[in-house]
Amino acid sequence: MTTLLVRNATMLVTMNGRREEIPDGGLFARDGWIEQVGPSGSLPFSADEVLDLSGQIVIPGLVNTHHHFYQTLTRAIAQSAPLFEWLTTLYPIWARLTPADIRVSTQTALIELAMSGCTTSSDHLYLFPNGSRLEDTIEPARELGMRFHAAHGSMSLGESDGGLPPDSVVETVDTILAESERLIKAHHDPTPGALTRIVLAPCSPFSVTPEVMRESAALARRHDVRLHTHLAETKDEEEFCIREFGSPPLQYAEDLDWAGSDVWFAHAVHPGRGGVDWMARTGSGVAHCPSSNMRLGSGIAPISDYLAAGVATGLGVDGSASNDGGHLLGEARQAMLLARVAASPGLVHAEEQPQMSARTALEMATLGGAAVLGRDDIGALEPGKVADFAAFDLNQIEFAGALHDPVAALLMCAPVPARHTYVHGSPVVTDGRPVALELESLLDEHNRASRRLIEG
Repeated sequence: MTTLLVRNATMLVTMNGRREEIPDGGLFARDGWIEQVGPSGSLPFSADEVLDLSGQIVIPGLVNTHHHFYQTLTRAIAQSAPLFEWLTTLYPIWARLTPADIRVSTQTALIELAMSGCTTSSDHLYLFPNGSRLEDTIEPARELGMRFHAAHGSMSLGESDGGLPPDSVVETVDTILAESERLIKAHHDPTPGALTRIVLAPCSPFSVTPEVMRESAALARRHDVRLHTHLAETKDEEEFCIREFGSPPLQYAEDLDWAGSDVWFAHAVHPGRGGVDWMARTGSGVAHCPSSNMRLGSGIAPISDYLAAGVATGLGVDGSASNDGGHLLGEARQAMLLARVAASPGLVHAEEQPQMSARTALEMATLGGAAVLGRDDIGALEPGKVADFAAFDLNQIEFAGALHDPVAALLMCAPVPARHTYVHGSPVVTDGRPVALELESLLDEHNRASRRLIEG
């Protein structure tokens, strides 16, 4: 059995039921599970590993609920395009992806997330060209020690059948369902503290047939795994659903049994009249991706309405080709600021709402993400939960003048990298550097792969 003692943090943010923030705080963990949290003087004096975090703020590990790791290879392309045009520009490039490309992009995306304080991430991989498999993301995540929800995406509605993706990257319903079941049996771990879980994630209404949606939902519920898809992201999508299926996106989802506490939707920017109440009533969750929605001009999701209605709401950096970044702390800040814009009179909401606080944004990035992924073992620092945490050095120029409230400083000031990121009591980032690999070599390999893909 191994023990870890964290002590002397300037501030430790628990996100427990009382939302305690502990000056001179720390925690004690055994085999990756937290046993004690409190002022440093109340904790044991020794452990196998002792981490002195003087001058730092410690928070629960951030939770990323929507991403496309492979897109780190194709940033800053189709720079002014809306979603549909952006996708049709990138599909031919992505069709050239190899298993090695998927692997190196996964390493890059996860390290970028970990260096921003993220300890748990979902990834939505929905195309498998040239022999690629979901294992090309699962194996690197295990090697890096990150907590990972691998969302097995799929596309079955190609251009020739009225869908958006080229026929070369779509699969048959039988292939999709067989592979989904294989992955669940091979890799899904339902136990508390699991590092790897499988999610079934048909891509979107404009790339998947209703049959795949319906059958994937049935398969997921037979195996008690969660469901994820893009939904209500753009007005173009809404028009597509009405034209092709006779229903707007949320009604279409409900007709296919895609509603419930085991379902979460990426974006949900345009839920339509009554949509927020529908989300709350059905228990369906939201992965809010503010930077991507802004970059593609998709709109502003009604996040304050979702939170007020009790909808499980987490954050996602989304694809690194539509966000062009993977800094989850920065995404929390962006969510806070965009919610304030949305609350302004005359914009999204009919009446003014209170401005989102820094602590609400941090809660979305921790407890909110945990709720969306269906986990009660992450998202807070308290006994009985896993020792997933991130520490940020407060002695940086970005925080100058804000140390009177270090929690607010973390969200309101310019985003900074994490000094330390621990998953299940083990370091993934220490002193600002990844533990499991050499960063410069990774970036060289990643950039060579990117050039090859983009240049064709």
